[in-house]
Amino acid sequence: MDSALDWNKLDTYAKQWIKEAGNIIRNSFSSQLMIQTKTSPDDLVTNMDHEIEQFFIERITKNFPGHRILGEEGVGDNVQTLVGIVWIIDPIDGTMNFVHQQRNFAISIGIYENGVGKIGLIFDVVSGDLYHAQKGQGAFLNDVSLPKLKNVKLEEAVIGINATWVTENKRIDPTKLAPLIKRVRGTRSYGSAAIELAYVAAGRLDAYITMRLSPWDFAAGLVLIEEVGGLVTTIEGKSLKLLEQNSVFASNASFHDEVVDTYVLGKNE
Repeated sequence: MDSALDWNKLDTYAKQWIKEAGNIIRNSFSSQLMIQTKTSPDDLVTNMDHEIEQFFIERITKNFPGHRILGEEGVGDNVQTLVGIVWIIDPIDGTMNFVHQQRNFAISIGIYENGVGKIGLIFDVVSGDLYHAQKGQGAFLNDVSLPKLKNVKLEEAVIGINATWVTENKRIDPTKLAPLIKRVRGTRSYGSAAIELAYVAAGRLDAYITMRLSPWDFAAGLVLIEEVGGLVTTIEGKSLKLLEQNSVFASNASFHDEVVDTYVLGKNE
């Protein structure tokens, strides 16, 4: 079935569903949310996260019964391998923003075939912006083609990074990244990995760094950024593992290796 799969048809369905799901979320703004914490007070999940994930599961299962689904809220399949077609879905990336701000959150969908990203969709629900890509066909913001990323000097770069990673934490020595923060032109933090990865693809950010992301956080962004010539690796410059948590360094290719070698691995000290 996979060899005969019409990827344009699959892309059309996915775009239609992601916009329908966005409408459901927007229409929920006036409703009372049921909010729960998962692992900590800042790790939130709402009834809308569950509802949107179920929305996608029902449609994918009905229209593409041979496909499997890896979703953040765990309602989909127990995916242990990436053989075949796997949809990697975050129904609401940036749940804290959704709860507190009703903006700066996104729906993220990466569709992979045998571990290779074929389609990436990130929908900024409130702005209505859809970032989308099919492997080998370039990336787009709505109907506008996104250009290949131009070379950027590190001193002129704006990077997305949460203050957590330059203060005391369990995942990286903050003194490694502090000099980088001083060197670049500026930093931003939007509270949604999907949006920050989409911004890298669109050239709105020149890089995004985080020490902990799950596959549904970066699966779509990986496809988008590679289509515009960017690089997405772990913070140590290694390939991402699509079935487990990773650190993620997504950036303009012009300074990717310099950041890894100088600020993370310390090769140039």
